[in-house]
Amino acid sequence: MTFKKTKLFCPALFIFLCLVWLAVLPAKVAAQLTEEEKNTIAVVKRTQNSVVYVTNIKLVVDFFSWTEEKIPRGTGSGFIWDDQGHIITNYHVIEDGDIFSVTLPDQDQRQAKLVGKEPAKDIAVLKIEGNLKGLYPVKIGSSASLQVGQKVIAIGNPFGFDHTVTAGIVSALGRSMPGVGGVTIRDMIQTDASINPGNSGGPLLNSAGELIGMNTMIISPSGASSGIGFAIPVDTIKKIVPQIIKYGRVIRPGLGLTYLPDNYARRLGIEGVIIYEVPAGSEAYKKGMRGLTRGRFGRILIQDIIKEVDGKKVNSFDDLYNLLENYKIGDTVTLTLERNGQKRKVQLTLVQSD
Repeated sequence: MTFKKTKLFCPALFIFLCLVWLAVLPAKVAAQLTEEEKNTIAVVKRTQNSVVYVTNIKLVVDFFSWTEEKIPRGTGSGFIWDDQGHIITNYHVIEDGDIFSVTLPDQDQRQAKLVGKEPAKDIAVLKIEGNLKGLYPVKIGSSASLQVGQKVIAIGNPFGFDHTVTAGIVSALGRSMPGVGGVTIRDMIQTDASINPGNSGGPLLNSAGELIGMNTMIISPSGASSGIGFAIPVDTIKKIVPQIIKYGRVIRPGLGLTYLPDNYARRLGIEGVIIYEVPAGSEAYKKGMRGLTRGRFGRILIQDIIKEVDGKKVNSFDDLYNLLENYKIGDTVTLTLERNGQKRKVQLTLVQSD
């Protein structure tokens, strides 16, 4: 009889112990997490409804049927900027696209309109309409105080796998990389957090869950992550995005001149920016600045070459572009010009650049 009672009691006891074990298992697992792991999990949870998937569609007319076809041109990531439905992504994600589809965290697909773009900084702004419930703008941080070695978290949609999370550190700061807009993007953040095709446009976050950059490019012979990724700093994004939202483009200072492309200057062995044209009646024209002209036999002659801005050397249009970014419309700059081997200085007031 004792044997039979034991046989009946053991299964019930076993089930009871299993239930107790399952109840305490999550707490035990949580207790085994490191503080760094807990932090990463917390940041991801706070940001999961801020990251979206962007699809770029090109409209192509069939040569034979004259019907319009929708051809997927590329995909990338983006993040919610504000409670008005604005989404920030890379310019190269939406480049040459006609229709933009945004997949939200709940897999709802919305069509987005292009608000504006800044190819020189590889930044674009989209906007979705409709119900924005459940979507949260990413928390905006600062990139001015970043330090090499600081922890970073990248979220995006590499290879179409949505909401993929990678973590790493800030590997270097102040990097310069060639951008799709034809000029160098400076002060970029280098990170070893894995960034792959499809991550472009996704947020790079610090351990407080704040946006510190936008994942933009990688250096890799194979096109896959090699531990060298680059992000546009959030301080650059904060300067550009409000202008795009307000004006549809960036309002930047300029000299009111046109320039000869750098490749011509390089062929001639000239360092500096060759002025192509000076509008008649402009301040620059009144101060004697001149662009290309023709000699008596029809030969094109170079006149003024910009060599410096406020004492800072200008070797190319890239240098001139990035130097003028530090000023505002209405500021006065001193240009060092060279003509026929002779240098002179001219002061100009910066105007709105076209």
